[in-house]
Formats: sequence, structure tokens, C-alpha cells
Amino acid sequence: MFNSFGNILRLTSFGESHGKAIGGVIDGFPAGIYIDTEFVQQELNRRRPGQSDITTSRKEGDKVEFLSGIFEGKSTGCPIGFAVWNENQHSSDYDNMKDLYRPSHADYTYRTKYGIRDHRGGGRSSARETISRAVAGALAKLALKQLGVKITAYTSQVGPIKIEEDYRQYDLDLIETNPVRCPDPEKAREMEDYILEIKKEGDTIGGVITCVIQGCPVGLGEPVFGKLQAALANGMLSINAAKAFEYGDGFKGLKSKGSEQNDVFYNDQGRVRTRSNHSGGIQGGISNGQDIFFRVAFKPVATVLMEQHTVNVDGIDTTLKAKGRHDPCVLPRAVPIVEAMAALTILDYYLLDKTTQL
Repeated sequence: MFNSFGNILRLTSFGESHGKAIGGVIDGFPAGIYIDTEFVQQELNRRRPGQSDITTSRKEGDKVEFLSGIFEGKSTGCPIGFAVWNENQHSSDYDNMKDLYRPSHADYTYRTKYGIRDHRGGGRSSARETISRAVAGALAKLALKQLGVKITAYTSQVGPIKIEEDYRQYDLDLIETNPVRCPDPEKAREMEDYILEIKKEGDTIGGVITCVIQGCPVGLGEPVFGKLQAALANGMLSINAAKAFEYGDGFKGLKSKGSEQNDVFYNDQGRVRTRSNHSGGIQGGISNGQDIFFRVAFKPVATVLMEQHTVNVDGIDTTLKAKGRHDPCVLPRAVPIVEAMAALTILDYYLLDKTTQL
């Protein structure tokens, strides 16, 4: 239960961090979409561990194997099944945590809820589950490309180091030119150095990812309980370590007057547009055709390589010093996951919109 995401387009993911595989089944995917498997693998590679000194050193090939729903290079309209086989497991790294509750992890809540937990890397609560999202999101991107929709995310803040909030000030083609995935090369170097400092201390740091959706059709979303921003927030806040979501001017807009915040309409050669975009491309819960942009805040990774106080499964005070290979900052590898969840949401709501029209 609750292992599925979406309405018309529905992803059901399966697998655990140290199980045999992570995978998924995508139902409701349109037929006739050309499936560029190299692109899907490239998207999966963007979240793969071991990319640089500022990510976990865990080495995984993370090669996706499609099991169904694709014939002669195109989607058939049937469920698309896929799996990524786990190859590089160090389960013994977690033996000292078997009977302890790691601070700020899901250990205590999982054990209390289910009466059992997989202590090896967190099992189902591991960020490795996002593999299924990366694959499904890549397929959604391929479908959205035919609609002229482009989704781009990037790291906009690491700890106290941040860039300007207006994405239009940057060349977004520079995002993949540095390991932090930040479009400002100078700030990217500062972020990278800061993450390395934190890593040497055995600690972790959080930050913010900004996402921009361009070319979104007008009319996606529902006016009450199916608001587009709520759907996007649902997708983003389901990502491991995500703590907050804001779209448009967000909290910054609270400082402005209504007359300053209003996005004034005008006629642009027969097309209704707005002179500003404080609304972030969504008004009344429905896309208005302007760029949709939002930000997602991620907390520092909970696993720190230093001694911390905790309790064991019997409630007895003790200490824990984590072992293993962990990210000092989740942001660089979370960028493609933010894009993936945005793509799944937009394609789902596009398909949903088609079912409501005669």
C-alpha cells in the first residue's frame, strides 16, 4: 500500500537497498512513444553513486533492464516493467546498527509501525528506492518532449552558500559542467569546497534545489483538491530528505503588496500572457502557460560519521558511530530525482486533463 504514485500515469516501485533489485511498473504510459534507452540510462547515471568526491563512494553500475511494455523501440501502452540489479552491497557495514535506532532515520518509526525493519542501509526507506523514479521520470520526459515541455533542476543553495533566485539570470546549460550541478561556476566551486570540508569532519549538509518547467500547457490541474502545485509538492516531499516546498515567489512574496504581486495579463499576438510571473506558472491550482518554477529544501543527510547518542530496541541509552559509504550532501544526486518527479506529475496531469474533456 502507498508504493504507487500518480493517477492516470502510475508508477509502482519495489525493492530494498540491499535486496536483489530496485525496480518498478509503470501503468498508463501512452503507446507509440519512442523509448530512447540510452537517454534513460543517462538519466539513471545522473543519480548513480560514486560520481565525484562529494558523493558516496559506493560503486553501482545501475544498469536498467526493461522487462515489458516496449516493442521495436516504442511503448505499447501495456505496463512497462523494469529492474536495476543491486551489485555492490556491504551489508556488514550496518551490523552495528541492527539493534540501534539511528538518529533522524526511519528505524524507530518503521519498527514501531511494522514490527520489523531491514537494518541494511535502511531497506525500503533507503534513497536507493529513487532509482525507480529516475527510470520512470526519464520515460515521462521522453513523452513530454513531444509536447514541447522541458524540465530542468539545479542546486541553488548548499548550506549558507546560495545563488540568486531568478533562474533567468543563468545559463542552465552549465548545470552539468560541475559535480554540484549549479549553473553558477564560481558559486559551484564554493559549494564543492564547502561540501568537502563538511565531509572531512564526518558531517553532512543540506540545501535547496530549484526546478523550472518550461512549455507546460495551459489548464493542467484542478481548482480544489487536485491543484497542480499540491501535486508537485506531493511528488517532491516524497523524496528522501526533502523538508519543504515553495513555488513562485513563495515566502519571499509575503513582503510584497497585492498590487506588486499580481501578474498583469496582456495580449501577445492573440495569446494571453502575464507581464510578470510571481505566481510561478500556476494560478487557482491550474497551469497558466508561463514557466512553472519551484524550490525544494533538503535536510543534511542523517548518517554522520561521528559518535552520537541514541537508544537500542529495548530503550536503553547507548552510542552509535556509523560506518559505510554515505553522501555528505544529497543535493547533487537529488537534482535528477526532482526532475523525474516533476516529469511524472506533469505527464500524469496532462493525461488526466485529456480524460476530463469531450
